[in-house]
Parts: sequence; C-alpha cells; structure tokens
Amino acid sequence: MDSNDSSTTDVERPSTKASSSHPDNQVKYGPVNPPGLARRPTNPLTRNATKETIRDPNLDVNLPYRTLSNEANLTEYTTETEQGQIPGPLEPDGEHRYKLVTFVPNDPENPKNWSKGYKWYCTMVVAATCFVVAFSSSVVTADIVGVAKEFNVSDEVALLSITLFVVGFGIGPMIFAPLSEIYGRQIIYGTTLLVAVVFIIPGAVAKNIATLLVARAIDGIAFSAPMTLVGGTLADLWRSEERGIPMAAFSAAPFIGPAIGPLVGGFLSDAAGWRWLYWIHLIMAFIVWVLITFTVPETYAPTILARRAKKLRAETGEQDYVTEEDIDKRPFTERLGIFLIRPFQLLFGELIVFLISLYMSVLYGLLYMFFVAFPIIFQEGKGYSAGITGLMFIPLAVGVVASAVCAPLVNTHYRKLISKYNGLPPPELRLIPMMCSCWFIPIGLFIFAWTSYPHLIWVGPAFGGFPIGFGFIFLYNSANNYLVDAYQHQAASALAAKTCIRSFWGAAVVLFTTQMYARLGYQWASTLLAFISLACCGIPFLFWTYGEKIRQRSKYAYAGEDDEKLAGVSNGPLSREDDSEDQDLRRARSYVSNP
Repeated sequence: MDSNDSSTTDVERPSTKASSSHPDNQVKYGPVNPPGLARRPTNPLTRNATKETIRDPNLDVNLPYRTLSNEANLTEYTTETEQGQIPGPLEPDGEHRYKLVTFVPNDPENPKNWSKGYKWYCTMVVAATCFVVAFSSSVVTADIVGVAKEFNVSDEVALLSITLFVVGFGIGPMIFAPLSEIYGRQIIYGTTLLVAVVFIIPGAVAKNIATLLVARAIDGIAFSAPMTLVGGTLADLWRSEERGIPMAAFSAAPFIGPAIGPLVGGFLSDAAGWRWLYWIHLIMAFIVWVLITFTVPETYAPTILARRAKKLRAETGEQDYVTEEDIDKRPFTERLGIFLIRPFQLLFGELIVFLISLYMSVLYGLLYMFFVAFPIIFQEGKGYSAGITGLMFIPLAVGVVASAVCAPLVNTHYRKLISKYNGLPPPELRLIPMMCSCWFIPIGLFIFAWTSYPHLIWVGPAFGGFPIGFGFIFLYNSANNYLVDAYQHQAASALAAKTCIRSFWGAAVVLFTTQMYARLGYQWASTLLAFISLACCGIPFLFWTYGEKIRQRSKYAYAGEDDEKLAGVSNGPLSREDDSEDQDLRRARSYVSNP
C-alpha cells in the first residue's frame, strides 16, 4: 500500500473528537443519533495523493469531497433526522458541540421530496438547457462559407468560431465546478447563461471576424457551466429508484443537440443567411435562461442546508448551527491543487484515465468532424443545399435516441451481474456495454466511407450515421461509470481530465478535416477514421483483461484489496438493488455526458 495512503485510516480510525454519545450531548441535543451519524471523518479524499483501497458503497461524486477536508462528515447532506441536526465537532471552547444541520423527514426544501410533476418540470428545463448548449456548438457549422465570404477570410479562420467555442467547454468546468460546490447551482446557472446570452449578440452583429471569434470564445466558456451542472441537478432531484427514465432523457439531449443544429441551421442559413444562425441561438438561449433562472430553485443540498443554518443562527442567536462547509473547508491552495492539478496528474500518470480519455476524445472529435465532413460529402460532392445536408444528420439523431431507449436494459443487466459478487463487483463489469457497442462506430464509418461516392444515392452515407449515434451513449456512459468505479473519490478529477482533453481535441479536428478529405479523398479519409476507431476497440478489452492488475499498481485507483474485509463485516451487500441506476446518474455529470 502507498505510504501516503490514508483513506483506509480515515474510514476505520476512531474519531479524535468527542463522541456524540456523550451523556452531556444526550441532554443538550435529545436522543442519540443512529450509529453512523456520529461525528467521524468520512471524506476519503485526503490532503495527499491517496490510493482508493476501500469501496465506498454510498459514493456520490456530487458531494463536495474536493472542497471539504478529509475530516468532514458528509452524512450531513445525505441523511434526514427528526431533530434536523446531527452532532458536530467540539467548538473552540471545548465544551459545546456544533450542530450540523440536516434535512428532516419529508422536508419540503429537500428537492427529492418535491412533487413528481415539479421534478419532471425541472428535469425538462435542465435537459432543454443541455440541448440548447449542445445545439449552439453545431448550428453555426451550417454556413461557415458565408462567414468566410463576408469577412474575406479563409475557411480555417471561419472554423475558429467552432474551435474556440469547444475549447471553452474544456476550460469552463475547471472554473465552474469548484464555484458550484461553494455557491450552489442556481447562481452559476443564472449568471453564466446570462453572460452567454449577452455575448451571442456581438457574434450576430459582428462587423469583423475578430469580434465574432471573441464572442464565441466567451460563449464557449459561459455555456460550459450548464453542461457542468445539469447532471448534478438531476441527481439532486431524483432518488436512485426513480432515475432510470430521467437519466435516459438527460443522456440523449447532449448528443441530439449537435445533430439537430446543422438541420435547423441549414434551412435557416439558406433562407436568411449566417447571422440568423446566431439570432435563433440567442432566442433559444434566452428562453432557457429565463426558465432555469426564475423557475428552477436551488437543488444542491449543501447550499440549501448552509442557507438554513444561516437562518437558524439569525433566528435563535445561537452560532453553533453550522454545516460542514462552515467548519471543515479545505484551504484555498489545497482546493486549487485538487481542482486544477489533480486532473492532469491522473491524465498523464494513470493508464486507465489516459486511454479512456483518448478513446472519448476520438469519439468527440468524430462528432465535430462530421460537421465539416457532411457538407463536403453532400454539398460539395452531391450538390445538395445546406438545408438538405442538415437532413442527413437525422439518422445520427435517431441512433442516439435508440441507444437512450435501450439504456435501462443495460442497467438491468448490470444489476443481475453484481448479485454474483456479493455487492462488490469489479469496476471492469462496467466495460461490458463498451465492449459490445464499440464495434458500431467503425461499422458506421465504413458504411459512410464507401457509400460516399458522388454518383451514389444519399442513403448509404446518411444511414451510416445511425450505428455511430447508437454507439455514442453506450460508450460514453460505460467510460464514465468505469472511471467512477475505478477511482471512487478521485472520480470527479478523472472525469474533469477526460472532459478537458476531449474538448481540446474536438476543437482541433475541425481545423484539418477539410484538408484531410481533400488529400485522401472521401472514401479513404473516412476509412482512416474507421481504422482509428477500430483500434480504439481494443481499449475496453485491454482493461477487461488487465484492468485489475493495472489498478493494483496504480497510485490512485481503487484496487479492491479490502473488499473481502468489507464484505465480512457487512450485514449484507454493500450495493443496493438499484445500484446501477444510482451510480449511472450520480457521476458528476458535469463531467459526464456533455459533448
């Protein structure tokens, strides 16, 4: 075991602070809280680089592991108590205890207790926001030529309007994820979407290419915030047993948006010119900003409870009503290192993170390559208009919807598998959907490649998009689930690394796609992509075979050394019956399915 490993120690050692079962505490605070709610360190993400040696059965990467110290008791955010509080640590006077504020049973301020109708409304609003952000990344691709002609620049310079936007998707989460853990989701949604809406306007009225590019760069960073928070919001709203259908809706939205963008943009640019691509974008973004800012309240439990504690302090005059955020926040420099440095330590120091990120980058780049390749194949090759070319994206979108519909079947299959492992399945079980679906990508690309001759009918290359869209969600969700199961409390950093590197690759590929197709030809350019995706199919099989050994030698990954010990002391399986649906959505989606 790594000499710096303290995650095992943090879980097993007795608390050095006074016990909540102390008689004085019973007098002051009423009945003793159930076992497990007493003050003790529950945050395994310690100050130093640590190897995950114990599986956390209640892992929820939405919780502020990275913001709070390893002494923080995160059960405050996940439990409901009749008293609305659990005992905290001793106050500085050494005599009194802090009162950690919790939700109470059937608490109306707990988003999970809201009516199902209202939760569905909030789900649809955040899913629509996710769709609009993804739509905005692709809608402008329908008339890049128009931008190049008006500003008298090359197509490559005009394509920077896509590149800079997608670069923002990689930069933004590094900023907004830590801010959301401190200030909550609502204020981040409202302010960033407002900035994004405002800066669409300079792009729509730009008099030169520099104005357009600067506006798109700012929009990319601002729009990345909703993509960072949407998945977490859904996890806030739904209990694990309710999440199957909302999860499917959320998974599809980020991939349907890029497919619908060229469809709408194609006909609109044919009719009204490229500037109207920005105006339609502005209208849609303004609508979702109004909806999410003024009709969806705060859903992040730590923020809701922090506000409640502040209110209790003001009403009672007692300063011992607190949350863990008030008393156990990490120092700023430590948080800075965890949020900005740890992702790159995992990316370049962990083979699993590196290869999974590489695979997801290939897929992400493929998605953005299509925005350039489709006009080449259908407009240049077959003489179609931008609008008709946009119709060719429909099979891709249908494939995405089909895979979202099939997602619950994958969860059902996983639940059957984990029963064979006493609730402690190896992370590699998450690779099964990836090993099955990875073949759809090269199949679709080979179809797209060798039916793209100008003299052939449009059906072949268009329907080549269906298997590609069908494979996307299975691959992305499997990759995210594997990273979370393999890295446990380091998972948010692993997912952040993947999001960053894939965004930079997606931003880069659009700049050389045209040259690649011009040099290699329609068929061999697409075939090259097919062979690259085919080579990537070996990645899940590599980890299926050697993943356990790689994790055992890893500095950070969960290796399962203590599974037998945990199973021995457990009264039953550590994983609930709905474990897969619970884990599938609580992946800090922010870093999860956003394209």
